Amino acid sequence: ATLAVDGRQTPVLGGGGDGFWLGPTVLDHVTPEMDAYQDEIFGPVLSVVRTGSYDDAMKIIGDNPYGNGTAIFTNDGGAARRFQNEVEVGMVGINVPIPVPMAYYSFGGWKASLFGDSHAYGMEGVHFYTRTKAVTARWLDPSHGGVNLGFPTNG
Repeated sequence: ATLAVDGRQTPVLGGGGDGFWLGPTVLDHVTPEMDAYQDEIFGPVLSVVRTGSYDDAMKIIGDNPYGNGTAIFTNDGGAARRFQNEVEVGMVGINVPIPVPMAYYSFGGWKASLFGDSHAYGMEGVHFYTRTKAVTARWLDPSHGGVNLGFPTNG
């Protein structure tokens, strides 16, 4: 791989002097055989895998045991739509390098990238910590008098 952006040389804001900090790092020309692709790297590291065709890209992603997130960069809207529907990952970016830009989106993947049965953030997290209730109500105009159950009639 080519170290395109070296996070060791980038100062980390708020990192302080204690601890171990890594700034944003970009690895380019990563291949599926490399540890940078085989292992899930949780940190500010972006691995760029280049392919010759759409089918090659789908095979590379599909063969990986993890399915956290991936991105495609293209000017072809049809290819982007096909990619988002066919790729087996939990987070998909189209022309954006980070597929989950906001905290209220679910963070987590598919396959071996998911621990448990739901994601911790986004709507799945809200649903996990929420007990829902369905309520159906109908308030009649009191001037009608009597009971009206609202059944349709053929008149």
